[in-house]
Amino acid sequence: MTIGSTRFAAIALLTSAGLLLAACSTPSTAPRVTETADPVHGTVTVLAAASLTEVYGELAARFEKLHPGVTITESFGGSSALAAQIVQGAPADILATANEATMKTVTDAGLADGTPIVYATNILTLVVPPSNPANITAVADLAKPGVKVALCDKTVPCGSAALSLLSAEMVTVTPVTLETDVKAVLTKVELDEVDAGLVYVTDAKTAGGKVRQIAVPDAANAVNRYPIVVLAGSTNKTTARAFEQFVLSTTGLNALQKAGFGAP
Repeated sequence: MTIGSTRFAAIALLTSAGLLLAACSTPSTAPRVTETADPVHGTVTVLAAASLTEVYGELAARFEKLHPGVTITESFGGSSALAAQIVQGAPADILATANEATMKTVTDAGLADGTPIVYATNILTLVVPPSNPANITAVADLAKPGVKVALCDKTVPCGSAALSLLSAEMVTVTPVTLETDVKAVLTKVELDEVDAGLVYVTDAKTAGGKVRQIAVPDAANAVNRYPIVVLAGSTNKTTARAFEQFVLSTTGLNALQKAGFGAP
């Protein structure tokens, strides 16, 4: 074989190898896929007013489905007790209270990461057992002798709202029990332990046929505004902020409206 033919054979071999590599490589027109980890992950602890139990439970489940790496841990109770826990150093990522006055105790202590956002409202209604043993037809009937009434304690939002409502109705009531949150008042009525109670319209809705609801004309005079905030001590602020935004999104606000909450 001559030098020329040898050189030609080498070039042909290199060309064939290049074509083979090109055939095995990804076409230049194919999109390059880059995998990006979801920045929303880990556990978020939410402390929320008792009246938010059902709707926040629903929203947490939906958020976890959207972000499989997330766990939303929720604790519900009286807003004042939850705020006190935060002030005392309890670990949490988000606080959602049933009024602004309670939230203020947390912001005043410098424990909020930003300004709380009001996103919903709620009003009270009168509930009685389905049999209505005391024949209650209006708030004024709560002042009748022998009528057993359950109210929230004045230190929690549903209690302060009840006092405002009773004042607007010019009715003086001596309750047989003062409860630490609205769910406890509702339970007293459901179990027929009292003749009547003042609870939020949203709680009356969740009770269904377990109670009978009696509308209160002056309820609009005692509106509670619900704020939410990410806490300064949060150890997972990215995910906490994402869940806060989910509550404030169209999806969250629609769920709140469906549950009976009003617009802010």
